[in-house]
Amino acid sequence: MRSEEAEIRRHIEKLVEGLQAKDPDALRPLYAPDIVSFDVQPPLQHVGVEAKLKNWEPVFTGFETVRYEIRDLTLTVGDDLAFGHAFGRLGGTLKDGTAIGGMWVRVTYCLRKTGDGWLITHDQVSVPFDIATGKGVVDLEP
Repeated sequence: MRSEEAEIRRHIEKLVEGLQAKDPDALRPLYAPDIVSFDVQPPLQHVGVEAKLKNWEPVFTGFETVRYEIRDLTLTVGDDLAFGHAFGRLGGTLKDGTAIGGMWVRVTYCLRKTGDGWLITHDQVSVPFDIATGKGVVDLEP
């Protein structure tokens, strides 16, 4: 399974590279056509690769430069299914020159091995929230 884990780690690295390049065409082959994504932006779910790419669109259009990092990626790999969890942070420079350091979020990936290799079939991004206020807690660090 070491080679499978290495392949998945490279897959996630390609995701990071595609985001930093603001290249939706580089991201498209990383996702299953029927991906279901639970992200921090509404709606509750984004279904299908086109919806997932549209979800990234504000990053591509709003940022001049993108910095995306994944930290502490942990994977569990089976024959044709794998899942992983990590911390992710999106930052960079907006088109107006404003520097964004970014907030850490929790990320879960589910992948399926197909004839085309490993594809992300589900991802979920979340932030913890304060129960008393109902507001996200975005100043935490791993």
